Amino acid sequence: MDKNRIEGALDQAKGTVKEAIGKVTGNDRLEAEGTADKVAGKAKGAVGEAKDAVKDAVTK
Repeated sequence: MDKNRIEGALDQAKGTVKEAIGKVTGNDRLEAEGTADKVAGKAKGAVGEAKDAVKDAVTK
């Protein structure tokens, strides 16, 4: 598993927590940061998946 996939999952989890805290407290900025972290995490995860796919294709 590529490190980007792991980092992406962590970013998504962090973003989910920030977003939830922002909603509960009414902090729009924190909620937006959480949403941005989730999007960045998804992007990192996609990069990691692509790298894994390339590695698998090369080894076969």
